[in-house]
Amino acid sequence: MYTKTQVLSISELRASFEGRVIVPGDGEYDSARSTFYGGIDHRPAAIIRVRDAEEVSRVITLARETGLELAIRSGGHSAAGHSVSDGGIVLDLSLMRDLQIDAAGRTAWVQPGLTAGEYTHAAGEYGLATGFGDTGSVGIGGITIGGGVGYLVRKHGLTIDDLLAAEVVTADGQIRHVDADSHPALFWAIRGGGGNFGVVTRFLFRLHQVDSIVGGLLVLPATTETITSFIALAESAPDELSTIANVMTAPPMPFLAEEYHGKPIVMGMLVYAGDVNEGEKVVAPFRAIATPLADMVRPMKYPEIYPPEEAGYHPVAVSRTMFIDHVDRAVAGTILDHIRASSANMAVTQLRVLGGAMARVPADATAFAHRRSRIMANIAALYSQPEQKPVHEGWVANLAAAIQQSDMGAYVNFLGNEGPERIRAAYPRGTWERLATIKAQYDPENIFRLNQNIAPLK
Repeated sequence: MYTKTQVLSISELRASFEGRVIVPGDGEYDSARSTFYGGIDHRPAAIIRVRDAEEVSRVITLARETGLELAIRSGGHSAAGHSVSDGGIVLDLSLMRDLQIDAAGRTAWVQPGLTAGEYTHAAGEYGLATGFGDTGSVGIGGITIGGGVGYLVRKHGLTIDDLLAAEVVTADGQIRHVDADSHPALFWAIRGGGGNFGVVTRFLFRLHQVDSIVGGLLVLPATTETITSFIALAESAPDELSTIANVMTAPPMPFLAEEYHGKPIVMGMLVYAGDVNEGEKVVAPFRAIATPLADMVRPMKYPEIYPPEEAGYHPVAVSRTMFIDHVDRAVAGTILDHIRASSANMAVTQLRVLGGAMARVPADATAFAHRRSRIMANIAALYSQPEQKPVHEGWVANLAAAIQQSDMGAYVNFLGNEGPERIRAAYPRGTWERLATIKAQYDPENIFRLNQNIAPLK
C-alpha cells in the first residue's frame, strides 16, 4: 500500500496493471496525454488504463493514499483540461467499452470508454437511440454526468433524463449501484453535478425509438433577419425538432463557394426526430428564410448525424457558455458586429433553442438546474498564435457582456477554467448547497477535485 510520503513505484504499477501504465519516456506518452482541445500541455506522472470497476477502485485508493492529483479521462474533451493531470495520475477509462443492449426492454448498460458516436451507431442497429451531444467523439462519461444537451434535447430531454441507474466507484474505493432507490442522493448528484462524486463505471440508459430522421446541415447568409428568423422558427417548432445555429465566419469548407469563405454565415444543424414526411414540412420554413448557401438536410438514419471526424484536429480556443432569454434584432446585430470585428481564425456564437421535454422535468429533479432556460449561447474564438490569447479573451468577454440578459446560469460541460463564481453559476437556487452536502458524504477529502469543483460542506 502507498502512503502520502511514498513515491510512485512505476515497476510495481506496471506489474499491478499488467503493463497498462504509461509514463514519461514511453512511446505512447504524448498521444495518451493529449486532449481534444489544443494548447493543453499537462504532463502526468502516470496514465493508468483500467479494465473494470475493481481496477478503478485501486487507482482511486492509490491517489488517496499518495495525495497525488487524480484526473478522470473518458473522451478527453474537457475544455478546462481536466482530462489530464499535470504531475498526478490519469485514470484512463478508454478500455472500458462493454455495451449490452436490451432492444426489447429499450435499455442499455454501457461502460464509459465508448464515445457518443460509437454508442449511437450500435443502438442505431436496432432503430434506437439515447440523446447525447453534437460531437460523436465525446466520451459518454463526461457528457452524461454534466447533463447532456444534444440533438434530441427537445424531444427526449437531456442525457441524464434517460439515465436509469449507474455503477459508481466513490472516494473510499467502494463500488456502489445507484438509482432512485439505492443511494438516491448520489444518483441525484451525478445527474448534472459532474465528476465531483465518483467515477461512473457503468450507465444504464433508456433507449427511444429513433430510426429515420430529417436532419443535417443548412448554411444561410448571416444577417439580423436570418438569425432572428432561424431562432423564432426553432422556438415555435414542435418538440421533435432540435436545432443549433452557429453564427460564425465561414471556414474554407469544400461544399461552400469560395466567395463566402471568411464571411458571416449561419451554419445550422437540424434534427427532426419523428415522421419523415412531417419533418420535411417542419424544416421547409428554415430553407425559405433565405437562399441556402448549402443544404444537406435530408432523411437519414439517426446515427448519420455523427459523421467521421477529422483525425488530429485539436482546436485552440477561448470560450464562454451562458443562457439568454431571447434573440431579437438588437441581439442578432450585436453578435454580427462582434463576429465581423474579431481577429480570430474563426469566431462563433452558437445558439441552441431549448425547451420541450427538457423543460418539463422539475428543476430540482436532478443537479442540472437550468430547466427553464430558453436559449443556450456559447461564444468562442479559435486562434493559433498563443500571444494573441488575451485579445481573444477580451473579445469573448465583451460579446458575452453585450448579450447578457436575465438568465445568469452556465452549463457545466462547457465551462473552461473560469473560477469559482462561474462554477456557482452552473448550480443556482440551492443546488450548490445540496451538492456540497452530498460531496461531504461521499468525498469528504475532495479526492475528486480536478473538475468544476464543488468543495465538501464543512
